[in-house]
Amino acid sequence: MAITRFGISLEKALIERFDSLIRKKGYANRSEAIRDLIRDSLVMEEWEAGNVETVGTITLVYSHHTRELADTLTDLQHHYHTAIISAMHIHLDEHNCLEVLVVKGKGKDIRKISDRLIGTRGVKHGKLTVTTTGKHLK
Repeated sequence: MAITRFGISLEKALIERFDSLIRKKGYANRSEAIRDLIRDSLVMEEWEAGNVETVGTITLVYSHHTRELADTLTDLQHHYHTAIISAMHIHLDEHNCLEVLVVKGKGKDIRKISDRLIGTRGVKHGKLTVTTTGKHLK
């Protein structure tokens, strides 16, 4: 793979903050950090396009005492079984559960599934975390 070098100009205060951030995150150099920022932007573009195969996780926190909630979430997961490729259920305490679903499919479909699950009555908190299959990143 060929490497292309280029220069950028930044204000001193901005580069000092960036250098501090890359030290905290353990990057070996600025190039590695900038590559990750570029990749993150490309991943977000894949998701916004909505028609590229993507992967992600849907995280849900809910009380298992909410009437019929567990059954509703299970029914929804069965309905979307082709996109939900794995699920993990954890009992946080005697009242609350954490569920993490690994999803794969077109971004627009995954977002629809996520919105439906997170919007279910009784879900206390939910979050869709998006990433890429890596097929289009070098």
